Amino acid sequence: MSTHVIEIENLSRRFGKKQALANVCLSVPEGAVFGLVGENGAGKTTLLKHILGFLKPQSGTVRVFGLDPVADPPGVLSRIGHLSETRDLPPWMTIRELFEFTRAFYPKWDPVYAEELRMMFELTMTQKVSTLSRGQLARAGLLLALAHRPPLLVLDEPSSGLDPLVRKDILDAIIRTVVDEGRTVLFSSHLLDEVQRVSDQVAILDQGQLLLTSPLDEVLVSHFRLTVSFAEPQPFFPQLTGALTWTGSGKEWDIICNGQRQELEAALKDLDAEILAQTAPTLEEIFVARMKSAARSSFKD
Repeated sequence: MSTHVIEIENLSRRFGKKQALANVCLSVPEGAVFGLVGENGAGKTTLLKHILGFLKPQSGTVRVFGLDPVADPPGVLSRIGHLSETRDLPPWMTIRELFEFTRAFYPKWDPVYAEELRMMFELTMTQKVSTLSRGQLARAGLLLALAHRPPLLVLDEPSSGLDPLVRKDILDAIIRTVVDEGRTVLFSSHLLDEVQRVSDQVAILDQGQLLLTSPLDEVLVSHFRLTVSFAEPQPFFPQLTGALTWTGSGKEWDIICNGQRQELEAALKDLDAEILAQTAPTLEEIFVARMKSAARSSFKD
């Protein structure tokens, strides 16, 4: 039996002339927190909609718990807690009515856990959805996604536009769910510091294509920042194997690199350049470097 909750093979999707997804292959292991990152329009929401069965693949396959989410919506959706980016909740309902309405769809709804989350998220039963702030809407949506204790959470930009305190609530809920109960979380986000904080694995999506998918620790270890000094001022940075991006001028430059350390050191030595320092870039810096490198490659093509 597969240990991957989600398995996607060669998934492609086009909307008119726009290629939203192009031969995406992705596996999400059981019990992991999987962060999906990319700029707006990269295809993150489209990918999540295929996982939820809201869109049918034009080519390729999607399996969730070994099932086709389009062919078997009850078998898949009953095991997923979903928070959409739009936080689309019925505005005329109170929190209490929202609880009862949602509970009817999930036999495994845990009222004790729901109440615990309601207290933690500081929501009042008599509040109407129409009166909730953006932060309260996010908390309410996350509560509904968690309260039936689904084995898989699919969260689309769960903390987008929220204040730091609300974001901390959401992240704490994710961490607690996964650590305490071994559930699986797939979430998309543009907040790279938060992705780095909670994720076990990450994938970078750019214009419908996966630039990278790997365990987070491997991503961080395989990238490094070098500060280098040339004997003579450089009008522009030379093309070097493994160098994704560079900043600086004259003699001193900072470069973010992707592995290939020996080749890079040899090339720098040939150019009479000295490595002054090596530091670890953040996931956000790696993401920016990867995006710029992909943009240069696309421009050349």
